[in-house]
Amino acid sequence: MGKLQTEIKYITGIGPKRAEILNKDIEVFTIKDLLYYFPYKYIDRTKFYSIAEVNADLPYIQIKGKITKFNTIGEGAKKRLTALFTDGTGFIELVWFKGIKWVMLQYKPDIEYIVYGKPTQFGHILNIAHPEIDEVSKAEQVTATALQPQYNTSERMKSNFLTSRTIHKLIASCLKFTINEIEETFPEYLMKTCKLIPLKEALTQIHFPTSTELLTKAEFRLKFEELFTLQLSLLRQKKYRQQVHQGYIFSNVGHYVNTFYKHCLPFELTNAQKRVIKEIRQDLGSGKQMNRLLQGDVGSGKTLVALMISLIALDNNLQVCIMAPTEILAAQHFKSISRMIDGLDINIRLLTGSTRKKERTIIQQGLTDGSLQILVGTHALIEDNVQFKKLGLAIIDEQHRFGVAQRAKLRNKSAQPPHVLVMTATPIPRTLTMTAYGDLDVSVIDELPPGRKPIYTKHIGINHRMDMYRLVAREIQSGRQVYIVYPLIKESENLDYKALEKGYEQMVKIFPAPQYSISAIHGKMSNEDKESIMKAFKEGKINILMATTVIEVGVDVPNASVMIIESAERFGLSQLHQLRGRVGRGADKSYCFLCTSFKLSTDARKRLEIMESTNNGFTIAEADWKLRGPGNIEGTEQSGMPFSLHIANLGKDQQILQYARDLAQKIIDDDPHLQKSENVKLNILVSKTKKEQYNWELVG
Repeated sequence: MGKLQTEIKYITGIGPKRAEILNKDIEVFTIKDLLYYFPYKYIDRTKFYSIAEVNADLPYIQIKGKITKFNTIGEGAKKRLTALFTDGTGFIELVWFKGIKWVMLQYKPDIEYIVYGKPTQFGHILNIAHPEIDEVSKAEQVTATALQPQYNTSERMKSNFLTSRTIHKLIASCLKFTINEIEETFPEYLMKTCKLIPLKEALTQIHFPTSTELLTKAEFRLKFEELFTLQLSLLRQKKYRQQVHQGYIFSNVGHYVNTFYKHCLPFELTNAQKRVIKEIRQDLGSGKQMNRLLQGDVGSGKTLVALMISLIALDNNLQVCIMAPTEILAAQHFKSISRMIDGLDINIRLLTGSTRKKERTIIQQGLTDGSLQILVGTHALIEDNVQFKKLGLAIIDEQHRFGVAQRAKLRNKSAQPPHVLVMTATPIPRTLTMTAYGDLDVSVIDELPPGRKPIYTKHIGINHRMDMYRLVAREIQSGRQVYIVYPLIKESENLDYKALEKGYEQMVKIFPAPQYSISAIHGKMSNEDKESIMKAFKEGKINILMATTVIEVGVDVPNASVMIIESAERFGLSQLHQLRGRVGRGADKSYCFLCTSFKLSTDARKRLEIMESTNNGFTIAEADWKLRGPGNIEGTEQSGMPFSLHIANLGKDQQILQYARDLAQKIIDDDPHLQKSENVKLNILVSKTKKEQYNWELVG
């Protein structure tokens, strides 16, 4: 084991306790992990302010002066230490809430110090909490460069004196200790083609930049390596799958497809649907196993496309399974598909956790002898005892809700791996598609069926609620229904419930029984009760449905025409768009009201303005991407994305990503297994990264 793999607990100045904090809070376990823990920004430590020009609106500042006196305020947990600091132009207060004894021993009055921190206003007094302080006589190193790195640190890290500066010092000693062990990961031809600086130099400059130009080169080198390695892994896997995995050939388009098209098609296919079906049919006739992502905005007709592809499978005497993340959504797929294929004499069944033993026995018998043609269900589909005679097509809806291992289990449901179609109603920015789904082919339905009306969307403040309630009353009197959704507070179910309870009390006063029927769904209810209420709402027995949790993606109640989202500022853009998509599913005009308090952040206001300005999910996804960044995009954190990025940003580094993917594609087309002598280093890089960082056990 080389020095780079040394556990950080053995590094001087860390030890077991601090190591455990670094393990848990920033996932740093080895020296290599620490070297790849990159700064999130760089600050100019050559610029000094005078206290006279400092105000609370300034970002981090640097001042030079002396402490005139210390003062201890409060007792126990509320105890704090203040120091009055002056440079002759004015005074500012330095404040510490922790480490008070250490501060008193470390710093003395009448010695000249450099202070660095974020100024804030408390009453009439400017202060800096927990500032960085250096004695002027020893501060040459601090002010030697205009580019001092800043590292993200947790509160627990700071409490244990693992500050940004401490991280920087630890990296300095680790880099010195291991510099000769850092081997170049790229072959020479790639270094020349891409004009990359060596890895040793890049790691040194990213932490200790000597110029802006060299920092830019270091950032490019490290970002490119991260994205290129990812794309090389994905594309090699895709190529391997195409070469190795044979797929069933869907050669026949016969009775089921033709009869459905002539007699059962609910509406004329859009051009986008026709294009997507053509793309999928090419896959199904190629002899290679299909792995395709089908993206479509809310209400774009993905289910109809999935059904028509399923009918082609049936025409080729193959079975189909359709897997959804919840019982509600699975039951809805089952009902809507059963309705569309009524009269075609197709054997279709539903399998969920609630399915009774007798029904399970019938299902298993039908799967084994091949008489059961379409099985719709939840996670129950991937249980070991569910085996098909000849599964030709597996469709996974809202696939980001399933874990990687769960999706992979579908491969073992038939002697030959089935074709796989994964679907999502959350439009995904193109750069994210290239990475999270980079080994899949992608089809996009970017057109809504004719007759769909844009949903009227309005941001509602406290003053306009009564107008909104009058509209709600008119809609209910016209026979329509209403959703009211409250935000889900992580780890605060009681608060969720109280917010809903209070809202429910208000609504029953505004819309009293027996004229109106109101019900609520919340986290404390049993699944059976939730199912019962959703069923009653679908059947029109409930006028207003209130919920703490997000109304499931895909839940289809065409009669619902109003969506009210309470505390809308606390939802992400894609969440708001998904919720809005629960209405507007019929031919009637629909409304979405975004209710907030007066106090809104700039970002929240932007989100609400975007929602008011467009109904296009792809436009919204790109806007969300720019506003919040990839790490917080709805769906990505829990999507089982098989990689983590240390320095590249999918939102900001799109050009590097495209360049990396194009180059990786050329290399894989020329050398699919990276076996040529010039690609030995790339083979090692991909193998190491695959083992250390990525989980590539994707379906197919």
